[in-house]
Amino acid sequence: MTTQEQSQAGAGQAQELDVFAQLCPSRAMLADLADKWSMLILMGLGEFGPQRFSELQRAVDGVSRKMLTQSLRTLERNGLVRRTVYPETPPRVVYDLLPLGRELAGLLAPVGRWTEERTARMLAAREEFDRAHGEA
Repeated sequence: MTTQEQSQAGAGQAQELDVFAQLCPSRAMLADLADKWSMLILMGLGEFGPQRFSELQRAVDGVSRKMLTQSLRTLERNGLVRRTVYPETPPRVVYDLLPLGRELAGLLAPVGRWTEERTARMLAAREEFDRAHGEA
């Protein structure tokens, strides 16, 4: 049964997901999660806890308001982030991780640390590759 046929077989039925299959919904979900801003937002919320939009934008240095808004909306839609609006004047909006988001942020934190610890080695490898291949 193809992934499309599985999708049409009816909601509620267990279906086998395969992230390598082009039409599998898990591949689209992975694309949402693997976006650099989404990963950094999840890691930021995991490390620093609940944050307002402006705090999160400062924590994820370089993200535009537009990309932060889009990424937060996608993460919220996928059940990873909660947006809470407090009835104050002016309204206060806070973003926090839901259980799925906390679980994923916990998995991403070691990847972030691994990347920080090995960046010098990867940059050296990149320079060596570029020299060997005549790239600038």
